[in-house]
Amino acid sequence: MSCRSFVLGAFLAAAIIVAPAHAHHSQAMYDTNTWVSMEGTVKQVLWVFPHAWVHVEVRNERNEVAVWALEGANPNAIREAGVSRESIRANDRIRFRCHPMRDGSEACVLGFVTPLHGDAARGHGVEKAWN
Repeated sequence: MSCRSFVLGAFLAAAIIVAPAHAHHSQAMYDTNTWVSMEGTVKQVLWVFPHAWVHVEVRNERNEVAVWALEGANPNAIREAGVSRESIRANDRIRFRCHPMRDGSEACVLGFVTPLHGDAARGHGVEKAWN
């Protein structure tokens, strides 16, 4: 095997390995030029890899309830930003800012969460990054 063949093979192998990781982190489905701000009641917090998820009941202008799926960063990055598993829990009120889905679906990539549950020990009123 020539040196050139080896280098080409190594390059192709690296490209094949990196491509799925790059594709996974695409945010093309989100409108990253737009921020939306909403309040709602947490239904579920999922501390899973590769991204944490928060499901929130939000009332629209017609007073209808929709469940929004909020995609956060990976749990380790969120914890490093000062958020603990106790910061928000099911049935807590929160305010959040995020980039919405381009197709108008009730989902977004999270930017920031402000707990509104009234418990200062769990960070009531303190906005933290979840991205």
